[in-house]
Amino acid sequence: MKKNVGKVDMIVRIIIAIVIAGLGFYYRSWWGLIAIVPLLTGLLRFCPLYLICGIKTCPKKN
Repeated sequence: MKKNVGKVDMIVRIIIAIVIAGLGFYYRSWWGLIAIVPLLTGLLRFCPLYLICGIKTCPKKN
């Protein structure tokens, strides 16, 4: 599994996950569990959707 999520993208995904989880907790809704997706893709630095679309936001190695 190669990394295809860059550092800025990773930080944005983790922040979005925290916001979604916080809103789910605040409103006591199970929809907060959706935060698992951006959190895992941010922490693992791998996004299956990026793989399908051929997108990479991480810098190229020389």
